[in-house]
Amino acid sequence: MKCYKRILKMNREQFIQYISEEYGVEGEYLWAKYPRYCVFRHPNNNKWFALVMDVPKNKLGLQGTEILDVVDLKCDPILIGSLRKEAGYFPAYHMSKASWITVALETAAYPTNRSKCCWI
Repeated sequence: MKCYKRILKMNREQFIQYISEEYGVEGEYLWAKYPRYCVFRHPNNNKWFALVMDVPKNKLGLQGTEILDVVDLKCDPILIGSLRKEAGYFPAYHMSKASWITVALETAAYPTNRSKCCWI
């Protein structure tokens, strides 16, 4: 079963809560210039696995300059190509496109159960 079947959409706050509850890590707000950017790190090695941001649509290749809540997710490179075919998935914004993917919150597909998702 794929881990990204469509279910109810998550907004920024719901996604941050999901990550905190499911993975037992708290988000970090590291930049005064970007107070809504939230970083999540693996507890065992301190490496980032998610970055929640707000970016203009045109930075993702979409029409318009409205702000979207997105998350950059560390992802198995094998999955990136197929995920990018799904609505709401984009090449990584401000990260390596080989191992990260950008997901538009409230428009993309999320896990159907509470098991850990394959992209994290």
